[in-house]
Amino acid sequence: MTWTVLSDNRTNNDQLQTEHGLSILLETDKHRILLDTGASDVFIRNAEKIGIDLSTVDYVFISHGHSDHAGGLKHLLEINKKAKIIVSPDALKGKYFSKRRYFHSITTEWPEILQERLLTVEHSESISDDFFILAHIPQIHPMPEGNQHLFVENADGDYVYDDFRHELALYTGGLLFTGCAHSGLENILAACPFPVNTVVGGFHLLDNHESDDKLSELAYRLTDAYPQTQFYTSHCTGDAVFSTLHQVMGDKIHAFSCGTTNPMSENTILL
Repeated sequence: MTWTVLSDNRTNNDQLQTEHGLSILLETDKHRILLDTGASDVFIRNAEKIGIDLSTVDYVFISHGHSDHAGGLKHLLEINKKAKIIVSPDALKGKYFSKRRYFHSITTEWPEILQERLLTVEHSESISDDFFILAHIPQIHPMPEGNQHLFVENADGDYVYDDFRHELALYTGGLLFTGCAHSGLENILAACPFPVNTVVGGFHLLDNHESDDKLSELAYRLTDAYPQTQFYTSHCTGDAVFSTLHQVMGDKIHAFSCGTTNPMSENTILL
């Protein structure tokens, strides 16, 4: 199994473009799964520069309805004529807004998706014999403080706090992809019914939101509860946040950026 970062807020390669978005290509023994599509066509341009052909992707997983994770889907569908799109039906119909810095829409402009290519997931389920989708993640642990900026429009046209029922996570072969982890990293891990060796994604822990004490407590809980798990993060995990987590977690937590490629052993999990 190999995962390669195609779109992210950060890069260590000046040949690759950045954006406020996330897209990762996950290659397993059986599938090529695009994990989110970033905000634009940046992931496609970066893929071309590092020699990756996205026309052969067979699944696209959309973690939630925000435009920085699904905005590039319309561009992928122009070059890929076969991939099935995995998404929550709530993500497709929701209207999302952020008041961070200023009030603005972060709703995805969804392209037309042929019905035979659309896989809507309302409940946690296996999609194939080797990967599993987590849906409606129970919120039993603290949620990220950054969620206070995020809203959804309800049936009456009012803006209410987003409860992230539209957020999904994906598990395969020991790897758990969190998207933005708006539901909370601990909640996503607790909801996963399989052993997790590697966590990859944004953690939605923004700088100047959680206190250093709360971040350190989180880091200790993760280290104690998941001693064999490696954590890889970027996108919506702040630089100062990463530094605080790293002080506790050490070599259990790593930063990724555009172009990061990580080959890893694949565990056989019977779903």
